[in-house]
Amino acid sequence: MSATAAPAADDMPVVPKNIRWVLLGVLMAMLLSMLDGLIVGTAMPTVVADIGGIDHISWVVTAYTLTAACSTPVWGKMGDLFNRKHMFLGSIVVFMIGSVLSGQASSMGELIGFRALQGIGAGGLMAGAFALIGVLLPPRERGKYQGMVAIIQAVGSIGGPLVGGFITGHLGWRWAFYVNIPIGLICLVWCGIMLHVPTARRAKVAIDWLGITLMTAMISAVVMAATWAGSTYAWTSWQILSLGVAAVLLLVAFIASQQRASEPLLPPRIFTGNRNFPISAVLLVVAGVAMFGGTLYLPLYQQGVQGASASNSGLLLLPMMAGTVAASLVAGKVMTRTGKYKIFPVVGAASLAIGMGLLSTMDTTTSRFTTSAYMVLVGIGTGFTIQMANTIAQNAVELRDMGAASAATSLFRTLGGSLGVAVFGSLFTRAIQGRAAAPAEGGHTDTSAVEGMSGAAKDAYLHAVAHGTQQIFLVGALCAAAAFVAALFIKETPLRGKPDSAPQPKAVPAKTA
Repeated sequence: MSATAAPAADDMPVVPKNIRWVLLGVLMAMLLSMLDGLIVGTAMPTVVADIGGIDHISWVVTAYTLTAACSTPVWGKMGDLFNRKHMFLGSIVVFMIGSVLSGQASSMGELIGFRALQGIGAGGLMAGAFALIGVLLPPRERGKYQGMVAIIQAVGSIGGPLVGGFITGHLGWRWAFYVNIPIGLICLVWCGIMLHVPTARRAKVAIDWLGITLMTAMISAVVMAATWAGSTYAWTSWQILSLGVAAVLLLVAFIASQQRASEPLLPPRIFTGNRNFPISAVLLVVAGVAMFGGTLYLPLYQQGVQGASASNSGLLLLPMMAGTVAASLVAGKVMTRTGKYKIFPVVGAASLAIGMGLLSTMDTTTSRFTTSAYMVLVGIGTGFTIQMANTIAQNAVELRDMGAASAATSLFRTLGGSLGVAVFGSLFTRAIQGRAAAPAEGGHTDTSAVEGMSGAAKDAYLHAVAHGTQQIFLVGALCAAAAFVAALFIKETPLRGKPDSAPQPKAVPAKTA
């Protein structure tokens, strides 16, 4: 679809009258995926104490992240080719099976394998949720419901560690997985009854097996390099360099295959038809870096330097999440009322750069109030950037490519987060080991290392944590500045949908399911 062409009648989403109830079921499934990672992270020390395998503990997270990232484009494309509702429900079932098996694991090897299966389902949950939102709501009307998405994301980020700590302490680590079952069943029944979307009519379907293989190999190389770089292997080691070269070669081969495939996994037209889509991809990568950096290292700084309680680590992020929700609500209402949206990613990227720049100035004397104020700016930046970038990306593609486009945006944010964690982790570890000799012995880089230190060693450690945090957010600020420049090139094309239109069902030539 060209940048200025009006949407065709059959390219308009179907908006059911009970759209808020339908969205609630879809968003609950999204929350399921978000909560899982944070809950499991909280439970991992107990898991290791029970079944052992501490040497392979990182693979519990890596296996999940890897399969989720690799399966995301596949779920999205299959939804475009077949039936988005059935693919979404299928991903919930896969996720639940992986959860049950993970809860029954008796060894670290079993847990890693079952987490990989769970990650495959998680890839479909995220890709399917965003695709269904794109199908159910025209971009012009989406602002009315944008706050729902922001609130779900905030609840997932804040509630995950709190719920994980409660479950692990009172019910045992296996319930960190079993808790997904009742929530998953509710989502399955809810969406099965209330969700109705158009089904594509295709005489012949060709699955891009070559594209799937190349994409999976490429993502695997990127995620593994991001996971191992700076921790297991040095950035300049032959292992990391080999993975980097492999990722580049696989990317070139993947792009070439997409040019020839009859039904490409990621159609080139979504990148070349409208410049807004690749710009949105840049914004989402940066937002992923900011979100992962903020959620991982801000609590670490607040606990290690400012003396905050680790048991309430989720609440430490409340100022940032409040800014995210407020910004999403404001942007959604203004976008729906005026049809204008370019200003939000521009202001959002600027706020993100300023907020992270201010966070990079924190030291051992910075107060919690000051940190919270900086976090609000970061939250406003992500609120204006993430949701708006998704909307802009989906408005730039045709309805037939909604699944592939939504999966691509989710993948970009995931890869951005993975790379951000790798770079930030390397910077933080280097700062600790370079400035605090005592904690560095044995590779300790967490806040528990401060216990039992002498006054001088403790002071050195706190300064090292502060210095590592400064470097992390300085890099984040530079990335956000690059996103600001990219946002200036967004072309404000008309949003699909009518202004101030009440949700009404529309006649669709395709069958619904």
